[in-house]
Amino acid sequence: MSAASGEGRAKGGPRPFLLLLGLAIGLVGGAVSSGAVRDVVLAVARPVGALWLDALTMTVVPLVFGLLVTGTAGASRSAAAGPVTIRALAWFAIILTVACLVAAFLAEGLLSAWPVVAGTLDAGAAGPLPAAAPSGEWYHSIIPANPIKAAADTAMVPLVVFALLFGFAISRLETASADALLRPTGALVEAMLVLVRWVLRVGPIGVAALAFASAASLGAGIFGTLGQYVVVVSVVCLSATLAAYIWVALAGRESPIAFARAAAPVQAVALGTQSSLASLPVMVEAAARLQIREDTAGIVLPLAVSLFRAASAAANVAVTIYLAHMNGIAPDIGLLVLAALVAVPVSLGAVGLPAQVSFFATIAPVCLAIGVPVTALPLLLAIEALPDLFRTLGNVTNDLAVARIVSRGD
Repeated sequence: MSAASGEGRAKGGPRPFLLLLGLAIGLVGGAVSSGAVRDVVLAVARPVGALWLDALTMTVVPLVFGLLVTGTAGASRSAAAGPVTIRALAWFAIILTVACLVAAFLAEGLLSAWPVVAGTLDAGAAGPLPAAAPSGEWYHSIIPANPIKAAADTAMVPLVVFALLFGFAISRLETASADALLRPTGALVEAMLVLVRWVLRVGPIGVAALAFASAASLGAGIFGTLGQYVVVVSVVCLSATLAAYIWVALAGRESPIAFARAAAPVQAVALGTQSSLASLPVMVEAAARLQIREDTAGIVLPLAVSLFRAASAAANVAVTIYLAHMNGIAPDIGLLVLAALVAVPVSLGAVGLPAQVSFFATIAPVCLAIGVPVTALPLLLAIEALPDLFRTLGNVTNDLAVARIVSRGD
């Protein structure tokens, strides 16, 4: 499995080519069909697409809860290993939070200047979504009075808060008690991943059905909308990459030019492989050129590859804002901040998930937190290969940057 969200292909799921093929067949079929033929195919495509999306969505709550609990407990245990780990985790949180906030406002600015056509990818909602609380009243729902009810209502913000607190609480228990809770929680995650892989095996059919319904309502204009999505998400990922140079200069006290020279081979491997894990050996070599101690690099870089995905987290926020505009929702400042803050722990929790699973598992909670429908996510997954290049580029650049920053404390 890929160690970085949004990188590689899902084990047990369809190849990206098959998803893209399903998308192309659905889009072309919906755009060119007409009359009675279109009506007959729509009568089949809409329920098929809705059922497939429901099957995918039903895994979100248990998967996110399990990932956050096990991820939080595991990170807390790692922090006990020493000061280098604590500094690394602290910088992960800081840079992720800033990256997600910048992504929210950058995506909002881009889409305000370059509006998306509302309803473009609407394939029919699979079910009612929880309404987001007004941004000025966020504090009323941040702590769940009833965590089970929050899960039943798909109320992601209180569910995320409860999962984080529960994970921290488990990390303070004795090893035997903690393991007794983490084993079933880990098993829940594994079972959900199996279920998701089953759903993804018929992904090309579900994507084709959803794409046909969307293209049938809009026509050829849907291709421009998908191209706009690729541009917006890629620009946000590039901004996260650029931010790494700023962090290195300000917090790492390293020349951006020297850092760029050291990072270039890492970035080349990342673009060629679309995998942070495959770039790890080159990152270790680059760390030596930046005079990062070998023991520090040996702790921070593997930890960063596993937990720290700055560009991916930023891209997840951008996808959410894009879907909000596509559904006619104009997020205010409060909702933009809320989307960013939810994206951070969700990103940290999605350790080692296959790409196709993590795309839905890390974006759907952010969408649900601010009341944005997730029906178009499978269509966007099918064209994720292009933005994924920039996700990986930003991830590895920030991994190397945080290693330089942490090494300042040695």
